[in-house]
Amino acid sequence: MNVREGEVKVAVPDARDGASEGAGDDVFYNPTQELNRDVTVAALDAYTEREPRASTYLDAMAASGIRGVRAAAAGFDVTCADVDPDAVALARENLDRNGLDGATVERDVNALLYESETVFDVVDLDPFGTPIPFADAAFANARSLVCVTATDTAPLCGAHQRSGIRTYTTLPQNTEYHPEMGLRVLLSALTRTAARYDTAAVPILSHVTRHYARTYLQLDARATSADDLLGGLGYVHHCEDCLRRTHERDLIAHPPETCDACGGPRILTAGPIYLGAVADPEFVRTTREHVTDDMGEAARARRLLTTVATELDTPTHYDQHRLCKQWGRSAVGMDEFVDALRDAGYDATRAHYSGTAFKTDAAVTEIRDATEE
Repeated sequence: MNVREGEVKVAVPDARDGASEGAGDDVFYNPTQELNRDVTVAALDAYTEREPRASTYLDAMAASGIRGVRAAAAGFDVTCADVDPDAVALARENLDRNGLDGATVERDVNALLYESETVFDVVDLDPFGTPIPFADAAFANARSLVCVTATDTAPLCGAHQRSGIRTYTTLPQNTEYHPEMGLRVLLSALTRTAARYDTAAVPILSHVTRHYARTYLQLDARATSADDLLGGLGYVHHCEDCLRRTHERDLIAHPPETCDACGGPRILTAGPIYLGAVADPEFVRTTREHVTDDMGEAARARRLLTTVATELDTPTHYDQHRLCKQWGRSAVGMDEFVDALRDAGYDATRAHYSGTAFKTDAAVTEIRDATEE
């Protein structure tokens, strides 16, 4: 069947029986990822304003080629790579049908990155599952920007904890802020991987949507910058009784034996996770300006980016419904709830992770007192 996204029209196999969710041997196109691709195109346009020399783009797992085709339409010199010869042929067909130049290569992306004479300005990793097997090659060989999608959210957020430990070499915990836990576990692994190559992988845009985490990492090839970024790693200590959480920036955890708010002994410690800012607000706002009306998810993309640009960069978010359940009270409208925190003198913003998520510098007891009717 033919589908249109943004400025391009591509042929994709008919998605049936779960194929639209990215499962099966013949999956080349996932329609639920259109928002991801819309934001990608806008971010690429925004990045060329920041780094005009960025021109080469590697779609590392091309499948139908839709992501690479859209990058080519945005003006990038694109290479679409895949290990599946049918995928490579389809990517070639889709470039041709849109009158776009670009290379298609049947190759494992790790081998391609290490052996190619081309140094790609932008490397885009969008595998099925974890991106970690491809991270070393990307950071060792990309010049400017590495874009990463992870769809293995259960290991990332701690729901499948052992798998998360094995894959990401950190301890994730399954909390009510599990989407952010997953993103920060991913960023911890990626920044540590890049640091092995004396490179700082600085998050300039990140979001969690449905069942994936997506981040855009600007590379700084200075060992001192990598050291500074690693200083943003640390641990979150979460009280299961009162939901208070604290964090410490350190490579060694010092978890409290009991909660200093309620005295409870049930403390979960997660880490090392990335505790720094997950986005550059200026870049996010520029990305939003490049969302165009012909994008199928333009409205959602603009709402998402508006929220991401204004979010506080505290290491965890709260869920209003979870807190209100804990306190035995009814939830109110989110805007009213956030305004009550601001009126009490605290910083507070909505968070993009869910409709009931918010961020604040207030402690749990202060949130409770500030929002009492």
